[in-house]
Amino acid sequence: MTEAAILRPAESLETFRIAAKDTNRMALIADPIRDKVPFTAIVEIFDPHGATPPNTHAEAFELFFVLSGRGFAHCDGKRFAVGPGDSFVVRPGNEHVVDNPYDERLYCLTVMIPNEGFAELIRSGLPEALDGLDIAVMKRAAPL
Repeated sequence: MTEAAILRPAESLETFRIAAKDTNRMALIADPIRDKVPFTAIVEIFDPHGATPPNTHAEAFELFFVLSGRGFAHCDGKRFAVGPGDSFVVRPGNEHVVDNPYDERLYCLTVMIPNEGFAELIRSGLPEALDGLDIAVMKRAAPL
């Protein structure tokens, strides 16, 4: 039987770096593999001076909500600055990149629907632990 609700404290999030050379990590909040939901939700953590590789999704919409830090989103030939409280949605078929040229980490709540293999890609990566800063940022983003 599927749980009616899923509770997952920040300290318990499984976290992966897709490839050793990548400069972002993904802490899984919910995904179709483990949780039987139709989307993937993560906290995406961009290292200082890091970026996602350019990527495109054929059918999926991807939502980013900035929790902490600053960076830039690139999509459809446009570049725009993002910071805490900003959100942006990338429509299917558009190549995009998120980059963090600053000396502090950038944290985004990222949701992809439909999953389009995203959870499988994340889970194929290298497991990594969240550190104290990661946990503190996630807890600070929670309502008081």
